[in-house]
Amino acid sequence: MATNKKIPMRKCVGCNEMKSKKELIRVIHTPEDTIVVDDTGRKNGRGAYICPRMDCFMAARKSKGLERSLKMTIPEDVYEELQKEMKAVETR
Repeated sequence: MATNKKIPMRKCVGCNEMKSKKELIRVIHTPEDTIVVDDTGRKNGRGAYICPRMDCFMAARKSKGLERSLKMTIPEDVYEELQKEMKAVETR
């Protein structure tokens, strides 16, 4: 008897759709008080998940979904850095 393996699901903070964890990008607030994109999905810190699309990133920025999920205010320069990283991920 084969058992079905459970697929972890997460909600995008931009479009609010449930997707598998592997489809989404994790943005974390590290214990060192920095905000970075977690490529491995295993770094320490409070995480929020977002689709690898620029429109989801812009929606999360407008609705302050990342700020709510990470429980902190995000400065404008950090949003610009995240936007550059999102563009790099989107083109992969």
